[in-house]
Amino acid sequence: MHSKRIGAALCLAAVCLGPVFSGGSKDRGTASHEAQAAPYTIEVAGSTSVTPLMELLAADYARVRNNVKININGTGSSDGINAAAAGTSEVGMSSRELSPVEKGAGLRELVIAIDGIAVIVHGTNPLTGLSIAQCRDIYSGRIQDWSEVTPEKQGKIAVVSREPGSGTRGAFEELIALKDELVPGAIEFDGTGAVKAEVSRNVDAVGYISLGSVDSSVKPLAIEGVPANSANVINGTYKIARPFILLTKAASVHQETQQFLEWILSPAGQAIVKKSWISVTG
Repeated sequence: MHSKRIGAALCLAAVCLGPVFSGGSKDRGTASHEAQAAPYTIEVAGSTSVTPLMELLAADYARVRNNVKININGTGSSDGINAAAAGTSEVGMSSRELSPVEKGAGLRELVIAIDGIAVIVHGTNPLTGLSIAQCRDIYSGRIQDWSEVTPEKQGKIAVVSREPGSGTRGAFEELIALKDELVPGAIEFDGTGAVKAEVSRNVDAVGYISLGSVDSSVKPLAIEGVPANSANVINGTYKIARPFILLTKAASVHQETQQFLEWILSPAGQAIVKKSWISVTG
């Protein structure tokens, strides 16, 4: 993602925060400790890439607002967008930008983090990096053997991708300019965890996952010579990055949900984001 594209995402967060949250005289940066007569449940559904971050945020928020329960269901970005639009979930999660049709559904978009997408291989793979063009050629099938990108390894490349409708897949394909060209026979998985598990066990596999989900079980590749890390996403040199977006219907947002969303953009919430992702508030 270019620096100006990240800047646009940060502006979007600032613009959306104003109309989404209104009323009340309490401190916007912290959650209220006052207990309500009955607990309130916030239903959240959508992107499996956003889910780990939302789970961390919800767990920390529960310590300061213990009368609010937050149910999080990782079902994919398209499902999250549709659930928010239909009102079956109060909050939707997306790890891709909305299509023009989806933008017409009357949803409010709140960018809560910026995430890189890491291209990953098995830990024993000697390859250290790819160009964006090579990523595109591997995922389209124009490059099929590891020997075409490194002299140190041979073997047919096992292309691992996310399922249709995945926000990670949509963002990845957009950012490497791969449109409806996924190589026939690619292995498709629902969820970040499944992609990571497959790449960790298959010495010939290549996949892509949220940068925040990378661990020692897989090896992230540099892209265009730039290592996949948060610092390089922030400075704009690592080009495969996208926003994490929360979606709500403005007319149906409960006061407790408003307070939770405000808290996510507070210093306390963004401190959690900064552990593995990119904060939108600096």
